[in-house]
Amino acid sequence: MPRIPRTSTPADPLLAKPRKQVPHEFVLEALAPLAPMTRPMFGCVAIYIDEKIVLILREKPKYPADNGVWLATTEEHHESLRSEFPRMRSVGLLGKKITGWQVLPSEESDFEESAMRACELVLARDPRIGKVPGGRKSKKNK
Repeated sequence: MPRIPRTSTPADPLLAKPRKQVPHEFVLEALAPLAPMTRPMFGCVAIYIDEKIVLILREKPKYPADNGVWLATTEEHHESLRSEFPRMRSVGLLGKKITGWQVLPSEESDFEESAMRACELVLARDPRIGKVPGGRKSKKNK
């Protein structure tokens, strides 16, 4: 007897779960030439180019000051990136004064312009943006 393939979506579109809206979707459109992949992360949308995570898109009611586009970078690049993004700052909800993740806040008047500039840097493969994620830390047996 032949097997009937299972699909991940219901046959009835009315039963399908609606997809969440991607915040700041224009960023994905700008990065389309690099065929970005997305994954959920921290209830946000993480953007990967090849093996590197480059950005996170966030727009949530909790901690609105950290809404916007997060840049995956390292502390050594903060000063040079701040010359391009004067309103860039560390992500506050990560609990440290200085973090590798930097945010371009969506509440700023130049947000879209800054986000598009960040996309230009990613498209140019600027080494200041993007990190290869490390493996997950395993829990030690007690």
